[in-house]
Amino acid sequence: MSELFDAVDALVASRSTLPSPAERKRLRAAHGLTIDEVATALRVRRATVSGWESGKTEPRPPEREAYARLLDKLAELYPAPADTAVPVQDAPVPATFTGTPAPAEAQTRPAPEAAAVTASGNTQTSPAPIAAAPVAAPRPARATRTSSTSRRPGAKKAAPAGTPAAAADPRFENGPLAVVDVDADGKVAAYCTGGLVLDVPAKSLPSLVEWTLKEAKLGQPKLSGPGKDADPLLVLTEAALERYGLPAALTEEERLAGRIPEGHKVIKQLVRAEWKLTKRGFGPWARIYRPAKGSERACVQLCIPSWQALDTRHWGEAGQLPPAELARVLGVYASRVMTPRGSTAVTGLELMTALHPATRASEPDADGKRHSEYNPGSLGKDPVDCAPCEAPDGHPLLADLPRFHVRGPAEKVFEEAYDWARPMTDAECLRRHLVGVDVNMAFAAGSNGLPVGLGAPTHITNPVFDPKLPGSWLVDLSHVDLSKVKVGKEWVKLDGSLLPSPFTPKGDRPEGPAWYATPTVAYAQELGYEVRPLEAWVRRENGRYLDGWYNRLRDAYLATMTDLDVDANLSPEDFLTAMDSYKGRDPELAIVVSAIKATVKGGLGKLRERPRGEGWRPGEPWRALSRPTWRPDIRAAVISRTRINLHRKLLKHAAFTGQYPVAILSDCVVYAADGPSPLDFLPYREGKPLPGGFKLGINPGLVKHEGTQSVLWGEEVRERFNAPELNLARYIKDGTVTDVDNGE
Repeated sequence: MSELFDAVDALVASRSTLPSPAERKRLRAAHGLTIDEVATALRVRRATVSGWESGKTEPRPPEREAYARLLDKLAELYPAPADTAVPVQDAPVPATFTGTPAPAEAQTRPAPEAAAVTASGNTQTSPAPIAAAPVAAPRPARATRTSSTSRRPGAKKAAPAGTPAAAADPRFENGPLAVVDVDADGKVAAYCTGGLVLDVPAKSLPSLVEWTLKEAKLGQPKLSGPGKDADPLLVLTEAALERYGLPAALTEEERLAGRIPEGHKVIKQLVRAEWKLTKRGFGPWARIYRPAKGSERACVQLCIPSWQALDTRHWGEAGQLPPAELARVLGVYASRVMTPRGSTAVTGLELMTALHPATRASEPDADGKRHSEYNPGSLGKDPVDCAPCEAPDGHPLLADLPRFHVRGPAEKVFEEAYDWARPMTDAECLRRHLVGVDVNMAFAAGSNGLPVGLGAPTHITNPVFDPKLPGSWLVDLSHVDLSKVKVGKEWVKLDGSLLPSPFTPKGDRPEGPAWYATPTVAYAQELGYEVRPLEAWVRRENGRYLDGWYNRLRDAYLATMTDLDVDANLSPEDFLTAMDSYKGRDPELAIVVSAIKATVKGGLGKLRERPRGEGWRPGEPWRALSRPTWRPDIRAAVISRTRINLHRKLLKHAAFTGQYPVAILSDCVVYAADGPSPLDFLPYREGKPLPGGFKLGINPGLVKHEGTQSVLWGEEVRERFNAPELNLARYIKDGTVTDVDNGE
């Protein structure tokens, strides 16, 4: 009989009534839930929930019942306004549904406790209503605080929309970080993610570190199996700095040194309590630790915004936010990328290692003991020398060169992003507008699926080029003529004088043999030309090391943009409209978007970090060379692939439309057009873009509108500065021209 009842229940559940897709999205946003959190709770993919909210797909059992219960509970908490009719959708399940349940992964961001929903649809708490996106939610209450063992303030206020809450791991149930502040009554409090505020009993910095490790329950689970859990992060406000005896700002001397003096009283307190500092000392991003005992780590990281820890170029005004809002911004970033380990550049590099640790535990030996061994697919724990052609000027490998020798293209790899422009043609001058489009997360997209070397290079002479083999190749590409190239499988005639060369950052045609990364040489073959390398440095041990890194940052970017109502399902027109004002919908989440993009560029830049003072002299090693992640060849390969990806789109666009770019700066391209919108020159037909060309959208590799100026503005600027090839892409965003270098 029970089996019959179960069958009846399943039959009823298969037709559970659901509100309309728009109402589903409203209810989720009203409770401060993200698509990722709903997907995690229901054990489906993020794209599945997105499809349910867009109306493209409908849930099927058993997820349909749980989803219906979730929406019913949310509807009780947040009824629709009286003047708004909420249609109910109970159409049959479409046959094209593809939302199969996916197992939860360690990298999936856990649902906030305040909004956690079980599979049966039971909500654990009922926070007060908050405004639906895109309106920012009210700040969490600060007045009522609890002891360090409590989960929430006494007055249960909703966390701001998009705030990650406590992790599922009980060791880190209060989240990855806390902002420590002192209120008007002199009481110290720690603002955690999800709106949680804890009392802080610590009277000194050493006791604050002890409290953090023993009571605060802060931290973040590791991102990969062989990895390590993230250390808790404490962000100290100016009031907290004063309470614990630290200066509110660094002096000019301390700022240049990047730390406070070794003899500072707080450092002495730490030493007496047997705490240590890393080699970089007590600076904006300080790490306080005791040597690990076995697998037990005892380490706390400090972030001090008033010491310029949060670079305004990447974090905007985050350092000026109140504690609760700052905890939200950093918490969203931590949950979607990782707990910050320093600047966005440092964090970008650390993310690579966190996803691909150098070592792992071996299988048990005869005595049942495990040992540390190389983790396949990683860069290992020991640095490797680059090839001489990959070494930047001043590298020890080049110590024997004459002091003032300038290396040319035949001596070094020079793979950089585009900085190219040309004079406009008469026909372009008759058009009214200059329209710039920018490639989303261009360098991240360039890293996706890219094979890179994992070990040391091998030198070979007169090699046969292999497009699947990462390395650097000395080859003459001066014979490649852009006036006649293969686009796809067909030979196409173009005006090569209006296109930049794909082989040099300045767009000049090569004049002889030069060193290139593998993607650049492979592109010459793709264009239909033979390549005969003279020599090469290749890496036979290779793999797609950056795939996990790309996926993590892509998902972080897309999830945050979705929270800002910019998603992958928008039409080109709706996408342009949504992008026009996305930062104003939630300025705090807009800061997170900026930080994610900076993490991509900064992380790749760190792969070829140059000397940073420290008394360095040319020919001597510098600190970064001791890292296994100092890999200029990987950086060169990513930049090469990114530039080639862009050039491929330029050719497609030119072959199909006869239009050529006027200027290119990195991932921004400017065209002359009759109208002010990208849709005035992009060849959309019935809403479909040119295959392989530029496509509007939020996904990495697609483009957005960068800015529009008049053709008269462009000509006037070039005439005023006597620079006929001034790169207008540099100024297309707002038209402000402040720094002009015309090559003189």
